[in-house]
Amino acid sequence: MADTTPLKLPLDAIWRARTSKFGDFAGYDMPLQFEGLIPEHNWTRAHAGLFDVSHMGPSFFALPKGHGLEAEEAHKKIASLIERLVPADIQGLKPGQVRYTMITNEDGGVLDDLMIARPAEPAAAGDLYIVVNAGCKHEDWALIAQATKGEANLVRADDRCLLALQGPTAHEVAAAVIDPALAEMNFMTVKRYDAFGRITVTRSGYTGEDGYEILVRAEHAADLANALLAHAEVKPIGLGARDSLRLEAGLCLYGHDLDPKTSPIEADLAWTVQKRRREAKDFPGAKRILREYELGAARKRVGIRPNDRAPAREGVEIYKDGKKVGVVTSGGFSPILNGPISMGYVDAEFAEPGTGLELMIRGQARAATVTPLPFVPHRYHRPKKGS
Repeated sequence: MADTTPLKLPLDAIWRARTSKFGDFAGYDMPLQFEGLIPEHNWTRAHAGLFDVSHMGPSFFALPKGHGLEAEEAHKKIASLIERLVPADIQGLKPGQVRYTMITNEDGGVLDDLMIARPAEPAAAGDLYIVVNAGCKHEDWALIAQATKGEANLVRADDRCLLALQGPTAHEVAAAVIDPALAEMNFMTVKRYDAFGRITVTRSGYTGEDGYEILVRAEHAADLANALLAHAEVKPIGLGARDSLRLEAGLCLYGHDLDPKTSPIEADLAWTVQKRRREAKDFPGAKRILREYELGAARKRVGIRPNDRAPAREGVEIYKDGKKVGVVTSGGFSPILNGPISMGYVDAEFAEPGTGLELMIRGQARAATVTPLPFVPHRYHRPKKGS
């Protein structure tokens, strides 16, 4: 009989010294709350929150050593291998650039969403840094191995610690604790730093705020976490606030807002399928995805604001004039808006912002309104125009 005991995070002792509120998520024993969901959520929106996301699936995908290719040729080769699984233009990544994409199946559904980065360092030509979701990582890595047939090497890095530092003062903290150069990084870029061992840093996150995700070896993780937590702007944040923050930011949670039957177009993620891939039509599920790209999908992911205080959570059915037209896939309370918010899928004709709907909550129809996403504006650090 398989052991179902949740795995412990590398920094388990640090978090247990601060909270007893843990729960099983994707096979890991994760801290759920420290001070409480709402104060942690609000702290991240105003300062800098530190999240332990070591349950995720970081990895390095690389051509065999001694491949003998020039830097650009090596990148094209490694990128073409991973493009067998995803609809994004990975060959077009510039050094140091990160791209959000999805693994799609032959029917155009989403098997997982993930980040793929091209390292900035010349010595890493022919490498990709890939982070997949915790609940799918073993399946994803098997798919990568199967699709690439040993033409490249996948090195798991989920024995390391992945920390997310998120919030409007995250750049100040990162500059003070790690390296002043981190403040100059732009959103969706990656760089390696000789600090706390050797760390891989992306300026990215899952909260809608500015911030970083930092991959550090387990033996240096406690030093890094303690140094960050010692900064006056930083507090530890649990899994509960991570979910409420991503919902306010209108970001999908795999297994809820994305699944093997849902296409990127239905999910309002058409922007993730770049022009070169649309023209090549050479990715899994291209027939359906490109048809929906051109003609529109029959349903669409939308933001929904209930008109009263009753929250509409996952599974709540959505109606229009007595007819079922969709279902809620994520829902909860927004501390910033001081009210309930939801995301879900509705028939495309009812996806226009301002459309009135009814949410069937505990057998009672409650009024709601389609609302543009994100609910709370993103505050990513992007380069100024002309720079």
